Amino acid sequence: MADPGSAPSPAPLSLLRRAVFGVGAGLVFLVLLGLGTWQVERRAWKLDLIARVDARVHAPPVPAPGPAAWPRVGPDDAYRHVRVSGTFLNDRETLVQAVTERGGGFWVLTPLRRPDGTLVLVNRGFVPGDRRDPASRAAGQVAGETAVTGLLRLTEPKGAFLRSNDPEDDRWYSRDVAAIAAARGLTDVAPYFVDADAAPNPGGLPVGGLTVIAFPNNHLVYAITWYGMALMLAGAGVYLLRRGPGDRDATLR
Repeated sequence: MADPGSAPSPAPLSLLRRAVFGVGAGLVFLVLLGLGTWQVERRAWKLDLIARVDARVHAPPVPAPGPAAWPRVGPDDAYRHVRVSGTFLNDRETLVQAVTERGGGFWVLTPLRRPDGTLVLVNRGFVPGDRRDPASRAAGQVAGETAVTGLLRLTEPKGAFLRSNDPEDDRWYSRDVAAIAAARGLTDVAPYFVDADAAPNPGGLPVGGLTVIAFPNNHLVYAITWYGMALMLAGAGVYLLRRGPGDRDATLR
């Protein structure tokens, strides 16, 4: 008779149930393996992306793309080290809300008119909230011909997460080049902007060189997780499928 103090043993699977379980477990196993392999491939892609961006950032600066190259500007140009010369249109600057290592405040985006008449938006850097008024940082309103070196950045359309740009109220949460150009009545504007480097500005503001380049790379952890789940499923499946009628009888006395 069965030992009343022992827990009941699971009933062995019938042949049909074993077949159904085996097919289902096999499909799930293949899915888990596929997810793990996909994460391995994503990791390789991410490492290659990081290497390519790092090479662009640390390469010698090249001239910022001109109008003929604008239609071809894309992800492969992001964070390219560029230089651009011209005259700032300080009266057309735009403040974009920012959170940086220096705290909360604003990015100062100022159009730079190049010798050919085209414009490039330059993110000159960060100013704290109490210095948003240009009059409070007049020394930094550079006049005349100047040169900027920095990183080419792709436009950030529409706004930030859960916060849309509001051109009518002049509230900006992302550096949307086309929208800012339209709000400021600018034409012939490059479809990208340039993050100025850390070269100091007169008066100390804006503060450039605060570009954050970060590409989360957790793909190895995800791959190990999916492969681990596949291994556990395989182990559980083998254990259950190998149970037979004798396994139940062995629990009886």
